[in-house]
Amino acid sequence: MSEQATAILAGGCFWCTEAVFRDVIGVSNVESGYIGGTVESPTYKQVCSGSTGHAEAIRVTFDPQVIGYGQILDIFFATHDPTQLNRQGNDIGTQYRSALFPLDDEQRSEAKAAIGRAQPDWPRPIVTTIEGPATWYPAEDYHQEYWEGEGQRNPYCLAVIPPKLMKLRKSFANKVKA
Repeated sequence: MSEQATAILAGGCFWCTEAVFRDVIGVSNVESGYIGGTVESPTYKQVCSGSTGHAEAIRVTFDPQVIGYGQILDIFFATHDPTQLNRQGNDIGTQYRSALFPLDDEQRSEAKAAIGRAQPDWPRPIVTTIEGPATWYPAEDYHQEYWEGEGQRNPYCLAVIPPKLMKLRKSFANKVKA
């Protein structure tokens, strides 16, 4: 087994971004959590209030021999709207911002390049921020693998996640698990 790498992405509701990346070849784990705020070990309720400064985010563990960080970012930009400031659809607040949290200078450089690659695909300017370093806090257990369980009975998830999965399958067919 080759060395694993990590990417931290915030693209609105973490249930929705987690569902996308669980289907990507080379991804071995996706964890929902909180990053970029001022409160230590925040709760979901605190983050949802918008008062902590955290973003709902995912921490993606992947095999860089199978999928690169740049490809992870290309999928990220194609499966959420990076032109909406502090929101994704009906989710409004800084906790739903589009943000990248690079873990080193190489990821920071790749993040800037990915924004440049993605911009021509969007009619408005990309507002995704590049933040960090910041402390990662895993979300409560009931948020993990949400789509696979409770999410498929949640009307919000049923409205938002299938179109994201369709974009993934259409635009990145060679990167989707069977």
